[in-house]
Amino acid sequence: VISSSLFGTVSGSAVANVMVDGWFTIPLMKANGFKDYTASAIEAVASTGGQIMPPVMGAAAFMMATFLGIPYAKVALSAALPAILYYIAVYIQIDLIAIRNGLHGLPRESLPSFKEVMKKGGYSFFISILFLIYLLFIANLDGDKAGLYAAASVLIISFFKKETRPNIAKLISILKDTGEGMLEIGVISAGAGLIIGIISITGLGYTFSSTLISLSGGSTFLLLVLAAAGAVVLGMGMTVTAAYLLMVILIAPALTTTGVAPLNAHLFVFYFAVMSFVTPPVCLAVYAAASIGKADMFKTGYQAIRLSIAAYIVPFIFVYHPALLLQGNVIDVLVAVVTAVIGISLVAIAVEGYLFRPLDWVRRILLCGGGILSLIPGWETDLLGLAIALPIVFWEWKKNRK
Repeated sequence: VISSSLFGTVSGSAVANVMVDGWFTIPLMKANGFKDYTASAIEAVASTGGQIMPPVMGAAAFMMATFLGIPYAKVALSAALPAILYYIAVYIQIDLIAIRNGLHGLPRESLPSFKEVMKKGGYSFFISILFLIYLLFIANLDGDKAGLYAAASVLIISFFKKETRPNIAKLISILKDTGEGMLEIGVISAGAGLIIGIISITGLGYTFSSTLISLSGGSTFLLLVLAAAGAVVLGMGMTVTAAYLLMVILIAPALTTTGVAPLNAHLFVFYFAVMSFVTPPVCLAVYAAASIGKADMFKTGYQAIRLSIAAYIVPFIFVYHPALLLQGNVIDVLVAVVTAVIGISLVAIAVEGYLFRPLDWVRRILLCGGGILSLIPGWETDLLGLAIALPIVFWEWKKNRK
């Protein structure tokens, strides 16, 4: 979970994350006893989450800042809590799967020494990421300049160790790979420009938004459901950047028309565009992970939906209650953070159906309901959610002690 989120936050591609991390993590998980489709789903979900995880959320988030005319730092800060909730839920579910099946981590003697790994050059990654965070959030540089300076810092640091020092061939390879990456983004941006122009001139965007609003019958919640479904379907088979651009043109205007704040609307469609990578039938991150794990595609996709449950719930909450996007006074935000962590933990337990021992459907439904109520900021819903869920947790804990 941690390795995939860290790599995902700098790579900008869910499939690339899987293809880099998956060759290490999936065989290790399978060797430790995880089923092939579960191991593949874990990698797919953890890698996809890198697109929504600050401090670097991929090219789409920088485009979001440009569209909204706000600093990228504001976008990243707003997206921080939902991303943390996503990974908390993923980790809890994986832990419960492991406990239910009696699985354990690698023996300590088989683990590499963290100190030795850092000595061999591992520290350079953390220094560069911290430098990037400084440039974006403290120095308030534009995303392009911050990225350029951070990349330069990686190159400079690599010269200090013989093992990481690049030669001429490696430098040429770096420039070649960077050029290929820029070409991909350039083609996507050019295509997006053509689409934006066509939609603006023909009025298709207005027509599509009006259709969504008409189908919703004036209900904001139903409009959000339609927007989420549209974002997932339209994003299938596309890169995150291209999917987000399409969502911004076709779906975000419908949300802002009904009173949803622009940043909240953009983050909403962005989340579901990202989720197209793990939502069947066309889920590229799942396909990549399943091919590495030699797992059944359908089982892997179903397991991926279970593990990424937070990403399907939290966006609906922060549209109505921006405290989850760290918007509002300090007290409201702190309360929202605490209750959201409790709420998403309860939902994760309910989805897996295990807490100390297997849970029946009644307890699972009550825990899920209590968790969702706790996610909704507001003392009334928080108290009601805790009143429903905590007695069940206490009862299960007491039974487990006996």
